[in-house]
Amino acid sequence: MKETIRRVMGYLAPYRGQLALGSACALCYVLFTLLGPVFIGRAVDCVLGPGEVDYRGVAFWLALLAASVLLASAFQWVTNVATRKISAWAANDMRREAFARINRVPLRYIDGHAHGDIVSRMVNDAEFVSEGILQALTQLLPGVATILGTLVIMAALNFAIAMVVVVVTPASIWFAGFVAKRTSHFFKAQSDAQGQLSGFVNEMVAGQDVVRAFGYEERCFARFDAISDEVYDTGLKSIFYSSITNPGTRFVNAIVYAAVVVFGAIAAVMGAISVGQLSSFLTYANQYTKPFNEVTGVITQLQSAVASAERLFAVIDAEPETPDAPGAKAPAGCEGAVDVEHVHFSYTPKVPLIEDFNLRVRPGQRIAIVGPTGCGKTTLINLLMRFYDVQKGAIRVDGVPVQDMKRSALRGLYGMVLQETWLKNATVRENIAYGRPDAPEEEIVAAARAAYAHSFIKRLPNGYDTVIAPGGGNLSAGQKQLLCIARIMLCQPDMLILDEATSSIDTRTEMLVQRAFEALMAGRTSFVVAHRLSTIQTADQILVMNAGHIVEQGTHEQLLAQGGFYAKLYYSQFAPV
Repeated sequence: MKETIRRVMGYLAPYRGQLALGSACALCYVLFTLLGPVFIGRAVDCVLGPGEVDYRGVAFWLALLAASVLLASAFQWVTNVATRKISAWAANDMRREAFARINRVPLRYIDGHAHGDIVSRMVNDAEFVSEGILQALTQLLPGVATILGTLVIMAALNFAIAMVVVVVTPASIWFAGFVAKRTSHFFKAQSDAQGQLSGFVNEMVAGQDVVRAFGYEERCFARFDAISDEVYDTGLKSIFYSSITNPGTRFVNAIVYAAVVVFGAIAAVMGAISVGQLSSFLTYANQYTKPFNEVTGVITQLQSAVASAERLFAVIDAEPETPDAPGAKAPAGCEGAVDVEHVHFSYTPKVPLIEDFNLRVRPGQRIAIVGPTGCGKTTLINLLMRFYDVQKGAIRVDGVPVQDMKRSALRGLYGMVLQETWLKNATVRENIAYGRPDAPEEEIVAAARAAYAHSFIKRLPNGYDTVIAPGGGNLSAGQKQLLCIARIMLCQPDMLILDEATSSIDTRTEMLVQRAFEALMAGRTSFVVAHRLSTIQTADQILVMNAGHIVEQGTHEQLLAQGGFYAKLYYSQFAPV
């Protein structure tokens, strides 16, 4: 917890100027607040007795009191503005650093965490941290200054009574610390449960069509209720136990105030202090206990902020991708020769997937990859693009190991169309030009025509300026895939990867798009992953994979003639169910 607080404070360092301004104004606010009881006491002492009132003196001290209140309010306002800016800036820096790290971590990290939980950390947890910083800045410094200032003034008024306050105070501090130490783990559990709930909601909303198609609503509600109950239980425990702090400290502070009243009254009767000084003393005793009450009143929010900061730092501290090798090459283009040599890879050490994989692809060849689900087809694509690194062996492009190339340069050599489409919340034009933002209008339209997307784009409300809803909700699955194909058509990459690229397109459109792909693949090394074997019959080489190995290799005619694994897969398409 201390390390987390130290790291959060480090994010305040760039804003020393605003922090200094806020601190100075906070001290001025405390100073003018502490002067108020002095002026009240002096005004009380101007009442000398029945019918004996120094009205000019009362008016003078009340005028000073009004001025001190106005100045205190002004300095408090400046303090609040400065601290609000600092807390927002610091939390924004943390959020930006976390988002930057998300863009640098390997895909293994993204695949291993619920996407809704990651979003919750960067949105909700960052906001909790911001509120925690704000509470710390607005309560801590003014509170400490108020405590020290009132102690000094009370000691000057009457040292013995001030010592009574000092003796009783540690009980309040100990009680607050005792409860805080024993409730911090509840807030950590609450933040984790909230992240789990965000991940589940994100998952169910994204798959709502599947949920309804399979009648999963009731089970969905049951699972939601279970997670929501966990959020409720952890939240109730954290709030309940931490809420004990404020009443406990208020009880101790009430004892402090009562002690000041008793001893102050005795001192006033004995003539040690005046009635006005006793009035000031009681006001100072109330001001002295107020910071304790305020800090313990927001301790729930502070502990929640610390728990949220830990979750945010877990993202910031995630292991990034292995940096590019020193002097890594960044080729602007390639001929398209790809060699896979004795490659081994598995997602989990105990479950081997690809073992001793070898492949030699010459420039311009069209390589089809087929096989049953889970055989390693998509994994091979991930290794070619270096989304994952091989554990043994090597992959070379034009004779250069991919580990000796910059990732951005390697991935720029490929154009990839996946079965799962992704479009951003922007115009159709911006989505097609995602890989070439500066592409001229005529090339964007030409790419859309080549992908047979131009006709449906023109039917959209604003044509190429139509804004695509988040997740592509205002487009059909086929239309989204056509836009993804157009995006690759515009980039004209040196090599292609097509992973079930036409799976969501109707048969007639598929025939047209296949023609476009034929033109696009001409002269380019292409890797085509397909389940429908009718789409890969013209491939130069077909790799038949099973359990991470190439079990057969050859052209369509050769593999059919062998009558092996590929032939069974091919003829199974036409067999009756």
